[in-house]
Formats: sequence, C-alpha cells, structure tokens
Amino acid sequence: MAAEVDSESRRQARLEQRRRRLLQAALTLFADKGFHPTSVEDVVGAARMSKSAFYEFFQSKEDCFCALLEQEGGAVIHQVVAAAAEGTDHRDRMCRGIQGFVRSCSGKSAPVARMMVVESVGLTSRVEALRRQLQERFVDMVAEEARRAASDGDAFYAAVDPLVFGRAVVGAVNEAVGQLLADGGDGATVAEGLCRIFAPPA
Repeated sequence: MAAEVDSESRRQARLEQRRRRLLQAALTLFADKGFHPTSVEDVVGAARMSKSAFYEFFQSKEDCFCALLEQEGGAVIHQVVAAAAEGTDHRDRMCRGIQGFVRSCSGKSAPVARMMVVESVGLTSRVEALRRQLQERFVDMVAEEARRAASDGDAFYAAVDPLVFGRAVVGAVNEAVGQLLADGGDGATVAEGLCRIFAPPA
C-alpha cells in the first residue's frame, strides 16, 4: 500500500511539473506576443512538449489563459495583502496596498501585468468573468479596510460607502496602471498620486 501511494505521489508530481512547463511557456508567449497571435503550437513548441500533452491539462488556449490569469492574479493579491499588512494604521495599509499593486505591475513584471490588466479586458466572456471575479476580490479588500477605518473613527472613510469606495479605488488604480503600462513612467510617482487621493495624510 505504501509503495502504491508513493508511486501515485511521484506520478502526480510529474504531471504537475509538466503542467507548470506549459504554463510558463504560455505565460512568456502571451506576455510577449499577446493572446491572439499565440497558438497552441507555439506553446507546446516553447515547452518542448506534444500537443496531446497540452490537451491533457487544458481544453483550449482560452482555458490555459484562464489558468494563468488565476495564477498570476492570485500572486498579485498575495503581494498586495503582504504589503498592506506592514502598515501601521488604516491609511498606511491602504497606501501600502496600492503601492504593492502598482509595484507588482511595474518593471520586469510589466509584460505579465499588461496581459492581466490590459489584454484580458473583454477578451472572451469567460476571461472577462474571471477578470471581474479577481477585481471583486480587490474591491472587497479595500472595502473591508474602509469599514474598519470608519468604525475606528476615521472621518475620511466614515464619509464614504465602503463598497463604492472600493470600486472607485480599484477602478482608478487599474486605469492608472493601464496608462503606466501603455505610456511608461514612474510607478512610484503614480502610486504616490493614488495614495494622496485614497489615503491622504490624516
């Protein structure tokens, strides 16, 4: 029995390694070339795997893109939560969260961010639904921080509807990051401007 379990564990590990190879190849290609110019043949060629191996893990190119969107979106959420957790008060946490998001979309991460923030918009109905789900997770995080700040007596946040405020923050940050990715510029300056609007000094 122990040998069978060990054998199954090794098989699952090999499968996961193959899936990661395909995802990494797809991520690089989608980020460099875009979704539409990239074919399944391109992905399997870059991963040095067969087409049948691709369809062992993904139903379509769209399915693979969605897996990447979930993976990379989850990673950004983790970075934002970690950055916000270092804050000393509500406004500081709000600002650090914004800075964390902008930072995660800048520099070497810009091609992947462009795929997530810009190209995924309206790409397909399934991708759009997933993009909105990820966006709502950010909205909920901001809204919860605003609620806590209001309950602790912060007049700035007490004067706003938390959910509306959350959507305003996420919409503005997405727009600013999209512009940053399109035109270039200094991410730190963009984040500072957003913080002055949504987490001004007390």
